[in-house]
Amino acid sequence: MKKVKQLFLNFIKFIIALAVVFTVFVSVIILIFRFINPPISAFMLSKSEISFEKPFYNNAQKQKWVGLENISKNLILAVIASEDQKFLLHYGFDLEQIEKAFDEMERGRRVRGASTISQQVVKNLFLSGDKNIIRKAVEAELTMLVEILWSKKRIIEVYLNIAEFGRDTFGAEAAANSFYRKPAKSLNKSEAALLAAVLPSPIRYSVKNPSARLINRRDRIIRFMDQLGGTKIINDLF
Repeated sequence: MKKVKQLFLNFIKFIIALAVVFTVFVSVIILIFRFINPPISAFMLSKSEISFEKPFYNNAQKQKWVGLENISKNLILAVIASEDQKFLLHYGFDLEQIEKAFDEMERGRRVRGASTISQQVVKNLFLSGDKNIIRKAVEAELTMLVEILWSKKRIIEVYLNIAEFGRDTFGAEAAANSFYRKPAKSLNKSEAALLAAVLPSPIRYSVKNPSARLINRRDRIIRFMDQLGGTKIINDLF
């Protein structure tokens, strides 16, 4: 019995040590990416055609990293209004939205997305598309670390540079160039809101050929942007 107990204690110690090592390792990686722009995201890599000729990612993928100062405040606000209106207030998780999602799941209704921008950054940058309890636990830990080690400005900057706005089109600059033939810094309110509107499903929706449903979503996002106070809240933060 003592041997079993000792084995169990040793196993627990091993798990704790492993968790500590993992936390330290990923903290270093996250801290590096606070100052150095990640060359590629896990999501981009998962959608690439890897080969010996193109070892890192498919050359057809469009992405050009730009600093937040070179992204229109309209787009910053549109994404916050569309994806995570409490982005400036929470610490990685929107507990109210999570509670609503659980309520809808219990009622058998379609579950709304409850992921914050911080969580989406973690999923896109670091994780695979698998959905299981271990991945969710890792996502939660990484989200907390990102919130601790990065500023809100850095989180939204990374998000806007790795988000998919269309097939093989990643980041605000590539999207603005591809769809509007202009830099991301020059996007107006309507253009920014339409780009934000496709984020839930950038393959299903098209900025170039917007459906009536997408136009309605764009108009709703514009109303949310006005309700949040317009780009003034972006000026106050950044």
